[in-house]
Amino acid sequence: MDRTPESLPVGTLHLSDQEFLEAFEDCTLPGTLFHHADHIRLARLYVLRLGDGAGPAAAVAIRRYANRQGATTKYHETITQAWMALVVAAVSEEEPGDSFETFAAAHPRLFQKDALSPHYSKSLLASEEARAVYVPPDLAPLP
Repeated sequence: MDRTPESLPVGTLHLSDQEFLEAFEDCTLPGTLFHHADHIRLARLYVLRLGDGAGPAAAVAIRRYANRQGATTKYHETITQAWMALVVAAVSEEEPGDSFETFAAAHPRLFQKDALSPHYSKSLLASEEARAVYVPPDLAPLP
């Protein structure tokens, strides 16, 4: 089922991009506000700030945030880097100054949690190796 951008559960839209980044990076953002769409918003902001090399910085920040939230086993390196690759590709199509809402409307597939399924098998993503280190896709290349 496709969702329209208006119906996406984004818990942080009441915050400006700067407020969102600050709350995330200093780990004061409540975990109850950090949904899948907020992960995409975060990835987009890191890409806008750091370009193609945003993946490592995002990984450090997400790991730190998860640990501070008590979710020490949730971080998954391959999933993080694969999503970053999808967001990098989407941001490359963006016009300067586009809002997150415009970005979301232009890229609804990013807001479907199964967007990695054309690229990765479930068994690969379930592996401990993929959790610990980045593993390239086994089904189709990422953009």
